Amino acid sequence: MSTLLLDASVVLAAFDRDDAQHAPACALLEGSPSTLATLDLARYEVANVAIRAWRTPEAVAPMLAVLERIAGDGGVVASTGALMTRAAELAEHHSISVYDAAYVAAVGEGDRRLVSCDRRDLVSKALAVLPGDAG
Repeated sequence: MSTLLLDASVVLAAFDRDDAQHAPACALLEGSPSTLATLDLARYEVANVAIRAWRTPEAVAPMLAVLERIAGDGGVVASTGALMTRAAELAEHHSISVYDAAYVAAVGEGDRRLVSCDRRDLVSKALAVLPGDAG
């Protein structure tokens, strides 16, 4: 079975009851039979959204705790120079941010499938699947 590489949007959706992917994200994080992994970048992304967009600093610790559980499951992929060089190439090729492309690059480094709530930049380009479709 392959590992599901979750981008930050999946963790954020699990903490946002108004997100359309809230229930599938929660289900994936709470009971997926698959191994879950993420990129080290996810820590920065979830903390940034909690502070800057949501204005709820109290959400940072619980989201980081989820990421630590993921680290203990499938691990946290490091943003190495090689990975980021590949991410820059993918960003240019797919017209997406380097942040999103870093997750795509990390998928290419192993038997992983990218799961994201980013319909516009990742799911619509067949670079990721939604949490409900990851099963």
